[in-house]
Order: sequence, then C-alpha cells, then structure tokens
Amino acid sequence: MTEGEQAADVEAVASTAQRTVASKRLRLCLTLAAVIVVLDQVTKHWALNALSGEPPHHVVWTLQWNLTFNSGMAFSKGRDMGPIIGVLALAVAGFVVATVRKQPQKVVAVAAGFVLGGAIGNLIDRIFRGDAWLRGSVVDFIDFQWFPIFNIADIAVNVGGAIFVLWSLFAHAPDS
Repeated sequence: MTEGEQAADVEAVASTAQRTVASKRLRLCLTLAAVIVVLDQVTKHWALNALSGEPPHHVVWTLQWNLTFNSGMAFSKGRDMGPIIGVLALAVAGFVVATVRKQPQKVVAVAAGFVLGGAIGNLIDRIFRGDAWLRGSVVDFIDFQWFPIFNIADIAVNVGGAIFVLWSLFAHAPDS
C-alpha cells in the first residue's frame, strides 16, 4: 500500500468517526427535545383540565398554579404576533440542529436539546391552540407571583440558553 493510499484510508476512517459522533450528538439532542416536548405537553394538558375556570391554587411559598394564555412572547410582549414568533421558533430550531451537527462537545447537544424541546413545545401551542395557523396562545401555569407566569417549555429554553452562554464563555478559555 502506498503512502497516499494509507493517508486516504486514515482520512476515510476519521471521516466515518466524525459522522458517527455527529449522529450520536444529534440523537442526544433530539431525544432530549422529545422528552421535554412530552413533559411540556402533558403538564399543559393537566393545567388545562385541572385549572380551567378555577382560582389560583397555592402550592408552597409564593408558588401557585395559575392558568393563563400568552399570545405574545416572553413576558407577554408582542401580543398577537404569533405567526412571526412561530417563524422565529422554526428558525431557532433549524439553527440549533445545525449547531449540534458542527460542534464536537456533548454539552452543545444537551443545550440544543433543551432549547429545541422548549421551542417546539410552545410552537405546538401556537399551532394547535388557536383559530388560525400560528395564532394560538401558549399555556402558562407556573406562577411565583413576583415573576411572569411560565411553563416547562419556557424553563427548558432558559436552561438551554444558560448552558449555551456558559459554554461560549468557558469552552474556549485558554488554559492557565
């Protein structure tokens, strides 16, 4: 075997290994996203059935279950902008999947899974909980009374975003 053939074989093996690692990271991301979507939708279903037409239910400290509907984005800003928010959520989902495929760190796949799961969880509400395409409202029910009311999808987006921020700050830090 010539030196060139050996180099080509080594390159082929490395390329196959990279695809396998990328595939595992993408599977991790998508599995985590699916778990979050299911958890989000199950808790929203519970909230709709248990809290509709009811006053807030005290849980502990300032935490209460309080059913509300948000047609806007974070902190109820941008009400009635569902189609724009929906398109942005789809763009974020595409960006997240592309990022996972390019980054070798598992932490990126985990962060992406949280963001993707949360984005899809709220996107499902916008698609299926309204009169027209992407005109639905997101179901929120976790209320601390001193912070905007939110849901499991919102938690996931924030946790994933925080992981992304921490990764971007510390992943490329020079060794001391």
